[in-house]
Amino acid sequence: MGRWRTTGSALLRVIVVWVVSTLTMMLLAGILPDFKLTSDNGESITRVALTAAWGAGAFGLLSALVWPLVVRAFLLVPALVLGLLVFFLNGSLLLVALRLIPTGHGAAEPETAVIVAAVMSAVASATSTSLAVRDDDAYRRRLSRLADRRRRRRGLDSAPQPPGLVLIQLDGVGERTLRHAVDSGLMPTVAAWLQGTHRLTPWRTDWSSQTGASQLGILHGSNFDVPAFRWYEKESGEVMVSNRPASAVELQRRAVERTGDGGLLTVDGASRGNLFSGGAEEVALVLTAAARRGRRNRSRAGYFAYFSDPANAVRTAGSFVAEVGRELTQSTRARLRRETPRIKRGGLYPFIRAFATVVERDVVVAAVMGDLLAGRTAVYADLVAYDEVAHHSGPRGRDTDQVLRRLDRSLALIAGAAGQAPRPYRIVLLSDHGQSPGETFESAFGLTLKDLVRAGCGLPVPRRARRTRSGAEARYAVRVALHRPVEEGEERPPQRESDPVVLASGNLGLVSFPDAEGRLTREQIDRRHPALLTTLANHPGIGFLLVRSEEHGAVLLGGGGGAGGTEVPLAQLADDEGPLKGFGRGAADAVRRTDTFPHTADIMVNSMYDPATGRVHAFEEQIGSHGGLGGEQSHPFLLSPVELSAPVPDSGELVGAEQVHHVLRRWLGEGQGPQIPVGAEALTTAEDSPRTAQPEGSFPVVDRVVQDKTC
Repeated sequence: MGRWRTTGSALLRVIVVWVVSTLTMMLLAGILPDFKLTSDNGESITRVALTAAWGAGAFGLLSALVWPLVVRAFLLVPALVLGLLVFFLNGSLLLVALRLIPTGHGAAEPETAVIVAAVMSAVASATSTSLAVRDDDAYRRRLSRLADRRRRRRGLDSAPQPPGLVLIQLDGVGERTLRHAVDSGLMPTVAAWLQGTHRLTPWRTDWSSQTGASQLGILHGSNFDVPAFRWYEKESGEVMVSNRPASAVELQRRAVERTGDGGLLTVDGASRGNLFSGGAEEVALVLTAAARRGRRNRSRAGYFAYFSDPANAVRTAGSFVAEVGRELTQSTRARLRRETPRIKRGGLYPFIRAFATVVERDVVVAAVMGDLLAGRTAVYADLVAYDEVAHHSGPRGRDTDQVLRRLDRSLALIAGAAGQAPRPYRIVLLSDHGQSPGETFESAFGLTLKDLVRAGCGLPVPRRARRTRSGAEARYAVRVALHRPVEEGEERPPQRESDPVVLASGNLGLVSFPDAEGRLTREQIDRRHPALLTTLANHPGIGFLLVRSEEHGAVLLGGGGGAGGTEVPLAQLADDEGPLKGFGRGAADAVRRTDTFPHTADIMVNSMYDPATGRVHAFEEQIGSHGGLGGEQSHPFLLSPVELSAPVPDSGELVGAEQVHHVLRRWLGEGQGPQIPVGAEALTTAEDSPRTAQPEGSFPVVDRVVQDKTC
C-alpha cells in the first residue's frame, strides 16, 4: 500500500504540473500576438487545449531529457554568458516541442519563444516546488534516493559514515553584527543554533583584516608575508592583489611550500566560492582554479550543476533583476535623504551587487547541498553577499539587514540538505573579518592618501585626483566569470622609479619606493623627503605609521608630542599606549608580526580610529571597510557545534587565522580520525596532471579519494 501510495502521489504531482503548464501555454497564446496554437480542425477551445497539452508535455520531456546534455556542451563558455544563453536554448526547445504536437501545431517568433519558455519553466518549477513542500515525505524520499545514487557512484557502502564537516564563511560579518542580526530576528536559523546546539566564539584577525590573509591562513595554515590586500614587491616590480587569479595562485603556492601541507580540504574536500582551494580537488567558483585554462579548469563546475535545471536560470534571473532594482531604489533613497556617509553607487555596481548577492549565492549554496548529498568529508564555502553590500551601504542598515535575512534562508537550506545526507554533518559558521564604518579619507579631507604622499614628497598633485578603486572581492569574481582581463588601474607601478607606489587596503595604506632595494629606514626616508613622515604622522585622518629605524628598529609614529609627532620603538610598546591608544587588545602584537614580513612596505599607514563611534577612514571608495586595525573589522566569529571540542580553553583567546586553521583541523580529526595531510608535491601533481573525462551527475564527483588509513 505504501508503494502504491507513493506512486500515486508522484503521478498526481506530474498531472498537476502538466495541467498548470497547459493552462499557462493557453493563456500566453491568448496574450502574446506572436504565439499561436492551432488545431487541425478549427479553433475550438477543446482542440486548442489538447494542442496546448501536447505542447506542454513535449516541452517538459525535452527539458528533462535534452537540457542537461545541452548545458554540458556549453559548460566551457563564460559562466555569466551561460546564464544568458539558457533563455535562448530554452526557447529553442519550445520551438521543437511545438513541432512535435500530433493534433495541431504551434508557431512563435524566436523572441516570443524565449519569453514563453521562461514563463512556463518558472510556473512549472513553482508548482512542483509548492507540491513538494506540502508533501514532506515525498521530498525526503527524493533527497534520500539522490543521496543513495551519489553514494553508489562514489563507491561508498551503506555502512554508517563518520560525521563530515561543513564550513560556511559569511564574508565580512563581524561578531557584533551577527549578534545584532540574531537579536533583531533577522537570522532565526542562527538564533536557533545559538539557543541549543552551537557556541559562539569571537576571534581576532591579524593586522591585515581582509579575506586574502584570513582565508589563506584558515585554509592553508599560513598567511605569513601577506601584509595587506594589495602590496608592492620590489624584487619583481609587481603589485600583488589578493583576489587577482595569478596573485592568488602564487600566494597559495607560497603557503603550501611553507607548511608542507596541501591544505585543510585535501582529504575528500570541496571548495566553493573561495579565493583559495584549500587543497580540494572539487572546486567551483574558486579563484586559484580560475587562473588555469583549458579542459583542466573545473572552477565553474558548479554552474553546470545549477543551470542543468532551466527553472534555476529563470529564478536566478528574476532575483537578479529584482536585486538590481533594489539597489537602484536604495541608492536613490540614500541620495534623496542625503544620508552620510555615502559614496557613488552607479555604473556597473548594481550588476556586481546582484552577481554577489544572487548568482554567486545561488550557485554556491546549490553546490554545497550537492556536496552534502554526495557525502563529502569536508566542505568550505564562502558567501560574499554581505561584504559586498556593506562596502557601499555601510555595515548596518536596511540594505545589509535584507542581505543577512536572505543569507539565513540559505543556511536553512543547507541545514535541511544536511538532514537528508548519507552521513551526519556538523555545520560550522565562521567569518574572515568584520566591517568598520566611516567616511572615506578622500571625502573627509578632500584628497586621497596618494595625493597626501605626493605632497609630502614635494611632487605635483593632480587637480582632479583619480578615484581610488574599491577592492571588493565580487568585482574580480565577475570579471573572472566573464573571462575578462583584470584591470590594472592604479595598481600599476609608476612610470618613474623615483615616484612612490601608494596602495590602499581598506583603512590600511602602503607606501613603497621602487628604486630602493630592501626596506628603507626612517633616516633614509627623511634624507629623501624630509617632510613626508611628519606630514603623514600629524594628519588628523591618520592614526599611526610603521617604519624601520636604524637606531631603534621598528618604530611607530603618531601625531601629538610637538611638531615632529611621537616616535615609540615597537619593541617597547604595549597595547593601548602611544600611537596605539584606543586600538584595543592585541594591536601591538599584530603590528609586530607584520613587521617581520619580507614584503612589508617602507611605510605602513593605518587610518585614525574613534573608539567612541567605531569609525575609521578607508583609503578606498568604501564606507564599510576592513584591512587594517580599528573597530569591528578585526573581530570575526566562529560558531561551532557544542559536540566539538571547545576552540580554546575558557581562559584562552583565539588569535589569527592560522590558529583558526589548527582548530578546524582538530575538528576534522575528531570526526574522521587523524588526518593525513597531502604535501606540497602531491598537491601540485594532483592539480597539474591531466584528468580523464568522467560522466557527471548534477554535481561533479571526486576523481580520487585520499583515504585515512587509521579510519
